[in-house]
Amino acid sequence: MTDERLRVLLAEDDRAVRESLARAMTLEGYEVSAVNDGAAALQHLREDSVDGPPDIIILDVSMPAVDGLTVCRVLRSEGVRIPILMLTARTEPSDRIAGLDAGADDYVLKPFDLGELFARLRALVRRLVVDADEHSEVEPLVLDDLVMNPAGRRVRRGSRELELSKTEFDLLELLIRNAGIVLDHSTIYERIWKYDFGPDSKNLAVYIGYLRRKTEEGGGSRLIHTVRGVGYSARVER
Repeated sequence: MTDERLRVLLAEDDRAVRESLARAMTLEGYEVSAVNDGAAALQHLREDSVDGPPDIIILDVSMPAVDGLTVCRVLRSEGVRIPILMLTARTEPSDRIAGLDAGADDYVLKPFDLGELFARLRALVRRLVVDADEHSEVEPLVLDDLVMNPAGRRVRRGSRELELSKTEFDLLELLIRNAGIVLDHSTIYERIWKYDFGPDSKNLAVYIGYLRRKTEEGGGSRLIHTVRGVGYSARVER
């Protein structure tokens, strides 16, 4: 990353929110392009720009024509890896899960505090710096016959390529990077969903089940193990 001003694409259909947020981010030092719906955001991203693509995208979830979730899914399906922050007034955990599963990197509830929003933007900027460093020479992650390519977001087990959602990939990557270590439920929730759904939530168990089915298909040995009362660990058991 350089000292140049970071470019932010903001898509928000509420004019008052859009204009006030764009003004606040500009004062904070960001270079902001603001549009009023998802279709305009996609068009902006596909137009040639002298300055190149934005560094961060902020999407309101509920917008006319094309909503934020759809924009997010389209971009991720096209291989766009720009960090995405979602804005929404929806408060249900299922809504946050939908946003993160669509490919968002973070999620902020309306009405939001500007200080919190800027803190989350700074966290995304730090992630940009780390990703730039890590992806300059990316080594594959290997556990037994499972090979992950973090930069290309591809996973193979033996000769078989696995089709994983963003959340499944991120969860598997977290476990493989910490192979042999038991990760507790709270740590995994905070790292993957940015929210601890509590001890009664079944969300994590559901995704562990998805990963086990996909990684063990065809008779593959179990790589993701349950540690009762604690969490999960990726390891090879002979």
